[in-house]
Amino acid sequence: MTPSMQREKRMSTARRPKNSVEVLVSGGIDSAALLAFYLGQRFNVRALFVDFGQPAAKQESRAARAVCKHYDVRLTIMTVKSESVFSAGEIPGRNAFLVFAAVLVCGEEPGIIAIGIHEGPPYYDCTEGFLKSIQTVVDGYAAGRIKVAAPVLNWGKQTIWEFCKKVGVPVDSTYSCEKGGVRPCGRCLSCKDREALSAL
Repeated sequence: MTPSMQREKRMSTARRPKNSVEVLVSGGIDSAALLAFYLGQRFNVRALFVDFGQPAAKQESRAARAVCKHYDVRLTIMTVKSESVFSAGEIPGRNAFLVFAAVLVCGEEPGIIAIGIHEGPPYYDCTEGFLKSIQTVVDGYAAGRIKVAAPVLNWGKQTIWEFCKKVGVPVDSTYSCEKGGVRPCGRCLSCKDREALSAL
Protein backbone atom coordinates (compact mmCIF):
# COMPACT_ATOMS: atom_id res chain seq x y z
CA MET A 1 0.00 0.00 0.00
CA THR A 2 1.43 3.38 -0.99
CA PRO A 3 1.84 6.20 1.56
CA SER A 4 -0.98 8.17 -0.09
CA MET A 5 -3.30 5.15 0.13
CA GLN A 6 -2.41 4.73 3.81
CA ARG A 7 -3.21 8.38 4.45
CA GLU A 8 -6.53 8.05 2.62
CA LYS A 9 -7.41 4.95 4.66
CA ARG A 10 -6.61 6.76 7.93
CA MET A 11 -8.69 9.77 6.89
CA SER A 12 -11.59 7.55 5.87
CA THR A 13 -11.47 5.76 9.21
CA ALA A 14 -11.38 9.10 11.06
CA ARG A 15 -14.51 10.28 9.23
CA ARG A 16 -16.44 7.07 9.84
CA PRO A 17 -18.95 7.35 12.72
CA LYS A 18 -18.20 5.20 15.74
CA ASN A 19 -20.68 2.94 17.52
CA SER A 20 -24.28 3.92 17.98
CA VAL A 21 -25.38 5.64 21.17
CA GLU A 22 -28.94 6.07 22.41
CA VAL A 23 -28.99 9.21 24.56
CA LEU A 24 -31.76 9.43 27.13
CA VAL A 25 -32.95 13.01 26.76
CA SER A 26 -35.07 14.88 29.28
CA GLY A 27 -35.09 18.31 27.71
CA GLY A 28 -32.64 19.58 30.34
CA ILE A 29 -29.03 20.72 30.11
CA ASP A 30 -27.54 17.40 31.32
CA SER A 31 -28.85 15.35 28.42
CA ALA A 32 -28.25 18.19 25.97
CA ALA A 33 -24.62 18.09 27.09
CA LEU A 34 -24.55 14.35 26.34
CA LEU A 35 -25.75 14.94 22.79
CA ALA A 36 -22.97 17.46 22.24
CA PHE A 37 -20.41 15.18 23.89
CA TYR A 38 -21.14 12.15 21.71
CA LEU A 39 -21.55 14.13 18.50
CA GLY A 40 -18.16 15.67 19.22
CA GLN A 41 -16.75 12.14 19.51
CA ARG A 42 -18.28 11.25 16.09
CA PHE A 43 -20.71 8.65 17.40
CA ASN A 44 -23.88 7.76 15.54
CA VAL A 45 -26.25 9.52 17.95
CA ARG A 46 -29.94 8.85 18.49
CA ALA A 47 -32.15 10.20 21.27
CA LEU A 48 -35.00 8.77 23.34
CA PHE A 49 -37.50 10.76 25.39
CA VAL A 50 -39.83 8.85 27.69
CA ASP A 51 -43.15 10.36 28.73
CA PHE A 52 -44.20 8.26 31.72
CA GLY A 53 -46.60 10.82 33.14
CA GLN A 54 -44.08 13.04 34.92
CA PRO A 55 -45.42 16.54 35.74
CA ALA A 56 -43.09 18.27 33.27
CA ALA A 57 -43.54 15.79 30.39
CA LYS A 58 -45.14 18.28 28.00
CA GLN A 59 -42.53 20.99 28.44
CA GLU A 60 -39.67 18.49 28.60
CA SER A 61 -40.68 16.82 25.33
CA ARG A 62 -40.95 20.22 23.64
CA ALA A 63 -37.43 21.08 24.81
CA ALA A 64 -36.09 17.65 23.77
CA ARG A 65 -37.51 18.17 20.27
CA ALA A 66 -35.91 21.62 20.03
CA VAL A 67 -32.47 20.42 21.14
CA CYS A 68 -32.56 17.37 18.86
CA LYS A 69 -33.64 19.55 15.94
CA HIS A 70 -30.70 21.85 16.64
CA TYR A 71 -28.30 18.90 16.40
CA ASP A 72 -30.21 17.10 13.64
CA VAL A 73 -30.49 14.01 15.86
CA ARG A 74 -33.30 11.51 15.40
CA LEU A 75 -35.63 11.58 18.40
CA THR A 76 -37.89 8.72 19.47
CA ILE A 77 -40.66 9.53 21.93
CA MET A 78 -42.01 6.68 24.04
CA THR A 79 -45.27 7.26 25.90
CA VAL A 80 -46.13 5.01 28.82
CA LYS A 81 -49.71 5.16 30.14
CA SER A 82 -50.53 4.45 33.76
CA GLU A 83 -52.82 5.67 36.51
CA SER A 84 -49.88 6.65 38.69
CA VAL A 85 -49.54 10.30 39.68
CA PHE A 86 -46.02 11.63 40.13
CA SER A 87 -45.00 14.69 42.09
CA ALA A 88 -42.06 17.01 41.56
CA GLY A 89 -38.74 15.97 43.04
CA GLU A 90 -37.25 12.50 43.30
CA ILE A 91 -39.15 9.71 41.52
CA PRO A 92 -37.73 6.41 42.87
CA GLY A 93 -36.84 4.00 40.07
CA ARG A 94 -36.96 6.68 37.37
CA ASN A 95 -33.46 6.27 35.97
CA ALA A 96 -33.62 2.47 36.00
CA PHE A 97 -36.96 2.67 34.17
CA LEU A 98 -35.46 4.99 31.55
CA VAL A 99 -32.49 2.69 30.97
CA PHE A 100 -34.75 -0.32 30.45
CA ALA A 101 -36.93 1.71 28.10
CA ALA A 102 -33.79 2.31 26.05
CA VAL A 103 -33.00 -1.43 26.12
CA LEU A 104 -36.41 -2.01 24.52
CA VAL A 105 -35.61 0.52 21.80
CA CYS A 106 -32.09 -0.81 21.15
CA GLY A 107 -33.25 -4.40 20.69
CA GLU A 108 -30.50 -6.61 19.29
CA GLU A 109 -28.33 -3.73 18.13
CA PRO A 110 -25.00 -3.27 19.94
CA GLY A 111 -24.07 0.14 21.25
CA ILE A 112 -24.32 2.50 24.19
CA ILE A 113 -27.18 3.79 26.31
CA ALA A 114 -26.15 7.16 27.73
CA ILE A 115 -27.74 8.80 30.75
CA GLY A 116 -26.96 12.23 32.20
CA ILE A 117 -26.60 11.36 35.87
CA HIS A 118 -24.03 13.53 37.63
CA GLU A 119 -22.51 14.56 40.94
CA GLY A 120 -24.64 16.46 43.41
CA PRO A 121 -28.13 14.92 43.76
CA PRO A 122 -28.42 12.68 46.87
CA TYR A 123 -30.28 9.97 44.96
CA TYR A 124 -29.11 6.35 44.63
CA ASP A 125 -29.76 6.34 40.88
CA CYS A 126 -27.22 9.15 40.41
CA THR A 127 -24.30 7.12 41.76
CA GLU A 128 -21.55 4.87 40.46
CA GLY A 129 -23.10 1.99 42.43
CA PHE A 130 -26.35 2.39 40.50
CA LEU A 131 -24.47 2.48 37.20
CA LYS A 132 -22.61 -0.75 38.00
CA SER A 133 -25.78 -2.50 39.18
CA ILE A 134 -27.83 -1.50 36.15
CA GLN A 135 -25.01 -2.63 33.84
CA THR A 136 -25.08 -6.08 35.43
CA VAL A 137 -28.81 -6.42 34.74
CA VAL A 138 -28.48 -5.09 31.17
CA ASP A 139 -25.66 -7.58 30.55
CA GLY A 140 -28.08 -10.35 31.44
CA TYR A 141 -30.35 -9.24 28.61
CA ALA A 142 -27.81 -8.07 26.06
CA ALA A 143 -24.84 -10.39 26.73
CA GLY A 144 -22.39 -7.50 26.64
CA ARG A 145 -23.77 -5.87 23.49
CA ILE A 146 -24.97 -2.76 25.32
CA LYS A 147 -22.95 -0.52 27.62
CA VAL A 148 -24.72 1.87 29.97
CA ALA A 149 -22.60 5.02 30.07
CA ALA A 150 -22.69 8.17 32.19
CA PRO A 151 -19.90 10.42 30.87
CA VAL A 152 -20.72 13.27 33.26
CA LEU A 153 -21.12 11.06 36.36
CA ASN A 154 -18.22 12.76 38.15
CA TRP A 155 -19.10 16.27 36.97
CA GLY A 156 -20.94 18.77 39.11
CA LYS A 157 -23.72 20.91 37.67
CA GLN A 158 -21.39 23.87 37.21
CA THR A 159 -18.94 21.76 35.19
CA ILE A 160 -21.78 20.61 32.94
CA TRP A 161 -22.92 24.20 32.49
CA GLU A 162 -19.41 25.34 31.60
CA PHE A 163 -19.10 22.49 29.09
CA CYS A 164 -22.40 23.50 27.50
CA LYS A 165 -21.26 27.07 27.15
CA LYS A 166 -17.88 26.03 25.77
CA VAL A 167 -19.26 23.81 22.99
CA GLY A 168 -22.33 25.89 22.16
CA VAL A 169 -25.14 23.76 23.56
CA PRO A 170 -28.45 25.62 23.02
CA VAL A 171 -29.19 25.98 26.74
CA ASP A 172 -31.97 28.49 26.06
CA SER A 173 -33.92 25.69 24.36
CA THR A 174 -33.72 23.41 27.41
CA TYR A 175 -36.25 23.13 30.23
CA SER A 176 -35.46 22.47 33.89
CA CYS A 177 -38.56 22.93 36.08
CA GLU A 178 -39.81 19.82 37.91
CA LYS A 179 -43.37 21.12 38.21
CA GLY A 180 -43.93 21.45 34.49
CA GLY A 181 -45.50 24.86 34.13
CA VAL A 182 -45.16 26.89 30.94
CA ARG A 183 -43.15 29.31 33.05
CA PRO A 184 -40.65 27.65 35.45
CA CYS A 185 -41.83 27.80 39.07
CA GLY A 186 -38.56 29.22 40.38
CA ARG A 187 -38.90 27.22 43.61
CA CYS A 188 -38.03 23.59 42.83
CA LEU A 189 -34.46 22.28 43.07
CA SER A 190 -34.01 22.28 39.29
CA CYS A 191 -35.17 25.89 39.00
CA LYS A 192 -32.84 26.97 41.79
CA ASP A 193 -29.92 25.17 40.14
CA ARG A 194 -30.71 26.84 36.82
CA GLU A 195 -30.97 30.28 38.41
CA ALA A 196 -27.60 29.84 40.13
CA LEU A 197 -25.96 28.67 36.92
CA SER A 198 -27.40 31.52 34.87
CA ALA A 199 -25.82 33.95 37.29
CA LEU A 200 -22.30 32.60 36.67
